[in-house]
Amino acid sequence: MSDTADTPPSPPLRPPKPPAAPAAAPTAADSELARRRGALAEEVTELHWDLGGLAYEMAIRDHFRLDVLVRRAAVLQERDAELAEVERLLRMEQEGIVGNCPTCGAPHSRGAIYCWQCGGQLMERLPSAAAAAAPATPAAQAPPASDGELNGSSRTP
Repeated sequence: MSDTADTPPSPPLRPPKPPAAPAAAPTAADSELARRRGALAEEVTELHWDLGGLAYEMAIRDHFRLDVLVRRAAVLQERDAELAEVERLLRMEQEGIVGNCPTCGAPHSRGAIYCWQCGGQLMERLPSAAAAAAPATPAAQAPPASDGELNGSSRTP
């Protein structure tokens, strides 16, 4: 008999990965922003590689064309700024932020009336239509009582 037939097989080095849980269905706007972010991230990565490769090729040939490098860097900078804006919009959407305070610039959520940082008013509060349409009550139209009328005594001339 051989020793290899009697030995059990060795266990795998790593346990198998559990199946991935299905992701929640993104909204149309969220998925569009996420797709745009993915496309921009790929483009920015490729532009980085291209710019680095171009600079390397110029270096090994000892012939730099600064105008070419600056043009390529400008395109990269534009795409990078666009990517940062898309990421900011995604983050704002995920955190429920809908705007910034006009006074201090702090972010605020939908429905906020006052800024959490500086206390500035974010929305103008107007009286409701019902309160504006209600007639004034007679007590509200009466002149204020004098001190003597409040104590029960009145002065007669």
